[in-house]
This record gives sequence, structure tokens and C-alpha cells, in this order.
Amino acid sequence: MGAMRLPRLSYVQRLLLVAALPLILAVSAIAVLVAVQSERTATREIEALETAMIDAKRRELRNYLQLARTSFITLYGNAAPNDAQAKLRVTQILSAMVYGTDGFFFVYDYDGVNLVAPRQTWLIGRDWSGMTDPNGTAVTDTLIDLARSGSGYHSYEWPKPSTGREATVLTYVIGLQDWQWAIGTGVWLDDVLAQATLARAEVRERVREQFLWIGAITLAALLAVFGSGFLITVRERRLADAKLKALTQRVFDTQEEERGRVARELHDSISQLLVGIRYRLELARRLTAKGDPKAEGAVDAAISGLQGALTEVRRISHDLRPGVLDDLGLGPALKSLCEAFEARSGLTVEFRTVVFRNRLDIEAKTALYRIAQEALTNIERHAGASRVTVQVFGHRRGATLRVTDDGRGIGERGKDPGLGLRNMAERIEQLDGTLLISPGPDGRGTVIEASVPLSHLLAPEQSGPVRQAAE
Repeated sequence: MGAMRLPRLSYVQRLLLVAALPLILAVSAIAVLVAVQSERTATREIEALETAMIDAKRRELRNYLQLARTSFITLYGNAAPNDAQAKLRVTQILSAMVYGTDGFFFVYDYDGVNLVAPRQTWLIGRDWSGMTDPNGTAVTDTLIDLARSGSGYHSYEWPKPSTGREATVLTYVIGLQDWQWAIGTGVWLDDVLAQATLARAEVRERVREQFLWIGAITLAALLAVFGSGFLITVRERRLADAKLKALTQRVFDTQEEERGRVARELHDSISQLLVGIRYRLELARRLTAKGDPKAEGAVDAAISGLQGALTEVRRISHDLRPGVLDDLGLGPALKSLCEAFEARSGLTVEFRTVVFRNRLDIEAKTALYRIAQEALTNIERHAGASRVTVQVFGHRRGATLRVTDDGRGIGERGKDPGLGLRNMAERIEQLDGTLLISPGPDGRGTVIEASVPLSHLLAPEQSGPVRQAAE
């Protein structure tokens, strides 16, 4: 089973992908950063709130125990360590001191026996040494140790009197060392934890809303990118269609022009030569029939006419596709083109070339040859030049053809050579090359410079015949 081939993306699709990916990545990074920073900030704020509320609870517990201690301090101060009557009186006072819905005071002796628990009377009189909460946290022993050391806070899970369910309680105990009692009270922290949970939920909701807003903005931006890309695609496609139609029409016009030129060449030269040969052959036949010795001269004239026709056929064939370009390379082909131009126009052509280290591919050779041919045709028809220079050479960036004349510049010529220049530009554009048209060195004439990149230079062969110059 063959591997599945992924669809090839068009230029516009790749452009949109390149535009959309950085946007998506940037927005995603911003969203994650905003979420992390919001979460961290909210966590610090919630922790600060919890700390402040718990500190307030601790101050409240100390105040409660201070009030309780004030209520029995006289009895405790005047009683002996084993004064049972004073101890009973203090337990009665503490049992009566309940506050709020769940607030009360408790008392344990240092042996772990509960002496006071007004809201949870099932604790009274029993030894609770070693008692732990559902999480395994020591309760009674820790409270007694804190009382022995003077005072302290302790948190653990404990049944809430109003609901009967386990909840976190914060207790504060002090020790009556003469009686070996641990007296304390506690407040439940479920309201603090509920507020912290509510705050965390609000933070998550804010973060979710931020994500939604960022997502909506990102979606709108992506829709804008793809919408504009769609409009650009439609516009570019219309322009491409228009250019394709214009190019197709230009190809048709060029074909018709070439056909017309070939037809004129055949009619004006080949056809006339063949008609002349026919007349000479007919004359030779009549003279031969009469036994006239001039018949041989008529045959020689017909043979000469045939030779001229063959020469004309070779010329037309050379104009259509010069064989020397394929056989010997670009340099000899351009040299032959310049010699034919000199013979036809009477203008002096200086041809310069160097040996290429690499060979040009067939597309580049054909394009440069046709550009030189088009340039020389324009010079012959419109430039009014007296001297022409054709150079072709290779360099580090590729290969260059330069055609220079000393005639009228492009803007001064009587006839607009725009079609020829467009043909040059299209040929060189197909090779990803460059076409430069500029005035001559002394301000007269025109310089046409066509360059093809290194991608059209082939590596030199390791063996084989020696290549021609500028191949």
C-alpha cells in the first residue's frame, strides 16, 4: 500500500498559512501568558486574603480566651492546686460561656480527660488521649502539649455542632499549670475556605472569559486574514486570467506573424527562384528538341537557380532554428548571426565572447540567442546605428548577453519596438533572469543586457570533446 500523498498547497494558500501561523502562535503565547499571570496574581491575592482572615480568627480566639480567663482568674488565683470546689465552679462558668451558633470553651486535664464540652457533652468525663481526626492529625495530645508550653494554635478536622459534619477548626489553648488544665476554644474555618473557593472560581471564570475574548479576537483576525487572502486570490486569479488571455492572443499573433513571414519568404524568394528554374528548363527542352547548342547554357542556368533555391531554403531554416546552436553552442551561433546581420545590413558588428567554465542548458541558449536576434532586428529597423557590439560571457552569478549600438535610443526611435521588448522580457522571465535596457555609455544608443542565473549553467563534463566558446 503506497504512502498517502498530501495535497500540494498553492502560492496563495502558502502565503495565508505563513501569515496565519505566526498570528496563531503569538495569540496562543499571549493567552497562555495572560492565564498564567492571572492565575499567579489571583493565587497570591487569595493566599493573602486567607492569611488575613485566619489572623483575624486568631485574634478573635485570643480575645475570647482572655474574656474567659478574666471570668475565673480570681477563683483560680485564690484556690489551692487540689481545690475541688474551685475547679467545679470554674467548669460551671466555662460551660455556661457559649457564643454564636457553634462557639464554646473546652477543658482537658493533662491526662487527656475532657472536663468541659457544653455543645458536645458526650466528650465529658472520658479519656481522649491519642485521639486523631479523620486525616490522622493528633488532637488531644497536641492540645495538651501546647498548654504545657503556655499557649498555642492547632488546626484539625472536627464535627461542627450545628451541622454534625466534619469541618476544619482552628483552636487556641492556654495552660493552667497549677491545675494541669488545657483550656481552649475554636472557630470553624469553613466560611474562610468557602470564600477562598469562591474567589478561585471567580478567577477561573475571569480566565475563561479572557480566553474567550482572545479566541474571539483571534478568530476575527484569522477571518480578516483569510477574507483578505480570498479577495487577493480572486483578484490575482482574474489578473492571471486576463494575462493568460493576453499572452495567448500574443502567441497567436506571433504565430500568425511568423507564418506570414515564412509565407512571404517562400513567395518572394523560393517561389520566384523555382519559377525561373522552370522557365529555364522549358527553354532547355525546346532548344534540345531543335538541336540548338544553347541548350547546355539553359541547363547551367537552371542548375544555378537550383543552387540559389537551396541556399534560400537553408537561410529560412536557419532563421527558424539555427542548427549551429544545437551543434556547436551559443558562441558560434551568435557569431554566425552577427555575420549574417553584417552581410544583410552593411553594419559593422563587433562580437566578443569567452569560454564558459560551465555549459548553458538548452532553454538558456535558445533564450539568449532569440534575444540577440530580436535586438539586432530592432537595431536594423529602427536604430539608425553605424556600429554594434555583441558580448556574451559567464560570471559568478550566471551568464550575460549584452548588445550595444550607437544609434537612436529607445525613446527616439520612430516606431515603437514594444512587442520585441516584451518578447525579450518574457523569455528572460521564464528563466528567472533579468533584462536591463539603458542608454549607451556616451548617452547615445541603447544597451540591452540579459542575464540568466547559475541554475541554468550545467556542470562541466568529465570527458568528451572540447566545447566551443560560450557554449
